[in-house]
Amino acid sequence: MKQKVTYKGLTFRPFISADEIRARVAQIARAVSDDCREGTPLIVCVLNGAFPFASDLFRQLDIDAEITFIRLRSYEGTSSTGVVKEVVGLTEDISGRDVVIVEDIIDTGRTIARLVEDLRKRNPASVRVASLLYKPDTCCAGVAPDYVGFTIPPKFIIGYGLDIDGLARNLPDIWVVDEAAEQ
Repeated sequence: MKQKVTYKGLTFRPFISADEIRARVAQIARAVSDDCREGTPLIVCVLNGAFPFASDLFRQLDIDAEITFIRLRSYEGTSSTGVVKEVVGLTEDISGRDVVIVEDIIDTGRTIARLVEDLRKRNPASVRVASLLYKPDTCCAGVAPDYVGFTIPPKFIIGYGLDIDGLARNLPDIWVVDEAAEQ
């Protein structure tokens, strides 16, 4: 693995390896499978960032499940705008179904809080949240994920679906801003 990558003038260093991600995704898939055995859950992937996580998670489930995609936006560049915009919405009937929202990262929690609230109005049997990354120090919306890949500090990260202005999503590892290089 490279020791550093640069995007948009920022230098990043390795943070979470692809092997660590694979192992944790497998653990989350087992937990989701155990919790949702009584039906056919609907996996709701929040695009674009959660796509790699949702794809890997979905393929490792050992139960029948369906997957769908929604798109919300609350980030520009390296920070949250504080405003959640729905770009593409959910069209499936979720009444009486177990729903698992798959998110790449919960930072402030505003996006996931809004989504959970909106979905609960549609009478699902349950709504659970699987987030690859969770920043409890910055989460202010009172929503905690049911399944967490990694709890991380409030640092800006890229890779494995997370981007900086659309770039770096395809990196197999997760990278963090190298603050020493930025000084």
